[in-house]
Amino acid sequence: MQPKPNDPLAQMPSLMTEQGKLCWSPDGDDWPNRETSSFVEAAGLRWHVQQMGSGPVLLLLHGTGAATHSWRTLAPMLAWHFTVVAPDLPGHGFTQAPAPERLSLDAMAADLAALLDKLGHKPVLVAGHSAGAAVLARMCLDGTIAPHGLVGLNGAMLPIGGLAGRIMTPFARLLAMNAMVPRLFASFANSDKFIERMIADTGSALEPAGIKFYRRLTSSPGHVASAIRMMANWKLAPLALDLPRLATRLMLISGGNDKTIAPKDAARVHAMVPRSSVVTMPGLGHLAHEEQPREVSDLMIGLARSIGLLPMPHAVVPELVQAWQLHPRGALSK
Repeated sequence: MQPKPNDPLAQMPSLMTEQGKLCWSPDGDDWPNRETSSFVEAAGLRWHVQQMGSGPVLLLLHGTGAATHSWRTLAPMLAWHFTVVAPDLPGHGFTQAPAPERLSLDAMAADLAALLDKLGHKPVLVAGHSAGAAVLARMCLDGTIAPHGLVGLNGAMLPIGGLAGRIMTPFARLLAMNAMVPRLFASFANSDKFIERMIADTGSALEPAGIKFYRRLTSSPGHVASAIRMMANWKLAPLALDLPRLATRLMLISGGNDKTIAPKDAARVHAMVPRSSVVTMPGLGHLAHEEQPREVSDLMIGLARSIGLLPMPHAVVPELVQAWQLHPRGALSK
């Protein structure tokens, strides 16, 4: 998707230069699951990708402002059953930043399709956290991937409504036009207390290792600049209009204490998508998959078994959600 000729963001030089970006050495020396990392050229970018395990291909996409560290515990659990593929999104973590206008939903979906083609992967199950779920839904609708199942982990698939929605994107565009903003934010973020407050504001509580890696990311002006640019370019209204024709089996996992994406948004998406279900995880926030990776892994494996991607266990078949609450389509209205 080409930028409009009069788009001031497109006319600006990119804020996401190599200066201020994370470097694999030394920033990646202790990166989670480092031994599974490689760098791949695709769509004009140098991508950081982690691949582990064997079996059906499972693609994991993190959300805005995160990176592959978000899957540090969940990915190895899933690798017992799947070939897990997890890239850093463009401009995030250790993946090269694209031109500013390509940090949009449509362009990111196209670039990820090119990455999968280069890797030779055709995922049969995909899972995305927050904005990552929107990217995967777009790819499913565009036909660039054809998985049997899509898992949205506190997925951000709908436009923010009300006054906040009318203000957020223009405000993000203003921030993206100021080259000083990422450096100022990164300087404030160089504190565990700042990151702890930021994570607490999502409704989640993380272990020290999780806080350390989020601090490293948000202390990088290049990473912050890409996250801001992504928010400035993000348009979910077209995706929301297309969601009713999403044919992929959709499981929405929602943290009951998510303060970033309201749990009611999962119910709204559930009402729009015919082959969908909602799982509520009480007490967990926006980073539920980092707070309770074992439970999320069980849910994803249960989904894979229910649609024939993995064999059923020989013993008694376990309930899909166990202690969590599953709402098949229609149950929420009862």
